[in-house]
Amino acid sequence: MSGSPSPIRITTLTDGGQTAEQIAAPIIELLSSAQRSLDMSFYDVRLPGSVGDSVADAIRAAAARGVAVRIMYNADGFYRVPVPPPPSTHPEILAALGVPLKPIPGEPDLMHHKYVICDGAKLWAGSTNWTLDSWTREENVVIELDSPDLAAVYARDFAQLWEREKVEDSGNFDTELIRIGDTDVRPWFSPGRGEALAHQIAKYIGIATRRVRIASPVLTSGPILGTLSEVLAEQRVEVLGVCDWTQLHAVFGQWKNNPGSQWKMPLLAQVLEGAQFTGKRSTPYAPGRVHDYMHAKVTVADDVTFLGSFNLSRSGEMNAENVLEIHSAEVADQVAAYIDHVRSLYPDVDPPG
Repeated sequence: MSGSPSPIRITTLTDGGQTAEQIAAPIIELLSSAQRSLDMSFYDVRLPGSVGDSVADAIRAAAARGVAVRIMYNADGFYRVPVPPPPSTHPEILAALGVPLKPIPGEPDLMHHKYVICDGAKLWAGSTNWTLDSWTREENVVIELDSPDLAAVYARDFAQLWEREKVEDSGNFDTELIRIGDTDVRPWFSPGRGEALAHQIAKYIGIATRRVRIASPVLTSGPILGTLSEVLAEQRVEVLGVCDWTQLHAVFGQWKNNPGSQWKMPLLAQVLEGAQFTGKRSTPYAPGRVHDYMHAKVTVADDVTFLGSFNLSRSGEMNAENVLEIHSAEVADQVAAYIDHVRSLYPDVDPPG
């Protein structure tokens, strides 16, 4: 794990690289600091045992001292594809917290957020779900920021989902760069700005001159694939990446039987080979199995970092997702080094012919 100075703090997770207690500690500290409000939005939350008890106690204590606590989560439903794998949230366990809950139907598109807004001034976000496997067996990136301006934008997204109780058209507003310390940060939300977000990531990949680094479980977004293909063909910049090969290999199988997606197969294979992608052979999803996915979702293009819950996929553009566009050489160096480390842990991918 690693950290960056206040008011922006980044923590990186690797498979077996940290304990659940280590990840829970700053979360409990954040929950315990709340004086007025806690708005929490999760795709997957299930923390059995002592770690979960400690987190639950912090939430109950906040409510007991008068903090307005609200928890929003993805409601179970029918899942067409195994990316991302279905959540394991138990609503009856959340109900025992005694705070207002809001299930957001995850059909056809997922409520895939993982963020906490504290007192309208602090934000916790990133790629990790609140599960023991996510905190101990997956690669993930977490970010904490102190910024009332940024928290207000996230509160707008939260309010849309809470009031409308549906993913469709949430995050349908434009955002601006927000100054946090000496860093410019721009929040993005899908599905409202999902396509624009994909094009924004593609734009920065296309103009990069020094480095592009990518960590994403899957890579299926048309604009991003197209730009990567062009950049690699013209050898403009070094591009390196890491994926979850179990999940991405399954995507090739789905595309093979889908005429509307078959055009992406050679393009993705070209990008995976040209960018020297490595891939984690994670455990295929099944109820009761360990969730040890390569779950980090970050892109670095020179000194700009895109970090959040967004897979670089067409589905990601349609789910409820959040991403921070961070203009900082320090953050980009930290995240790029993390991606390079994760890449080194896994073998090269071998795309189907």
